[in-house]
Amino acid sequence: MGETLSGLVLPGMIAAAWILALLGVQAPGGSGSGFSEINTLRWVLYFAGWVFLFSSVMHSVFAKKMAKSIGWKTNGFQYEIAAVSLGLGLGCFYAVYRGEEAWVAISLPIITFLLLAGLNHLKEMFKDKNFAPNNTLILIWDFGVPISLIALLYTIIK
Repeated sequence: MGETLSGLVLPGMIAAAWILALLGVQAPGGSGSGFSEINTLRWVLYFAGWVFLFSSVMHSVFAKKMAKSIGWKTNGFQYEIAAVSLGLGLGCFYAVYRGEEAWVAISLPIITFLLLAGLNHLKEMFKDKNFAPNNTLILIWDFGVPISLIALLYTIIK
């Protein structure tokens, strides 16, 4: 039950970003009111920043527990994920307060990392029959964030 709830956190974060944007709540780093693609992008990056920082802690401090929740055995890969997650999280917070170039610069590694991670999770589901909550529910995050970033950047940068 606890692993299922923790698996719902990431889908909840992407949903929260979109809901706040659709309600016109101003994201950190922005100004004005009402719905806009820029405000939505800032919300997505803001929540992504927190998720990546949290991921960094979970894959380092709580490495064994995190690996188990994904259906993996712990090993050095988690410390690498922790390191890249820390950098992506900090990059997201920087980009929230900057402009188009920073949004694109942080979005490229996020899109690449999450899409490939999502494909790996799918492979594990079909090949290895790994249906652990943090290997399945995370797909909403793994594909939702890149799709959101691609769509938003496409509409903002012409």
